[in-house]
Amino acid sequence: MKTARWVGVVGITLCLGGGVPSSEAKPPGQETSAESNGQRKPGGVKVIVSKVNINEASKSELLKLTGVSAGMAQRIIAYREAHGPFKRVHDLVKVDGFSKDVIERNHGRITVK
Repeated sequence: MKTARWVGVVGITLCLGGGVPSSEAKPPGQETSAESNGQRKPGGVKVIVSKVNINEASKSELLKLTGVSAGMAQRIIAYREAHGPFKRVHDLVKVDGFSKDVIERNHGRITVK
């Protein structure tokens, strides 16, 4: 019976948001947004995110971008070969099937050199 009461108290405390910090809570001083050269994973582990130069990237490098399939990577390369280098990142929307959403999801990871 004592165990049941203890579990009940813990359950109520958790439901009310007390006692255990939420997974979204950040300790003071910890960054909440991605840095230009990396992102933080839970636990404060920094992940280095390399930028992809769309004017020189191979198919495998383009596949590292979120939302870019093998076919899309091939279309980016074909467009670049047919029309010359991209002048700005937003020019990717000229590639058949490429959307602004993919550019937004990869903000800070795509570059043009």
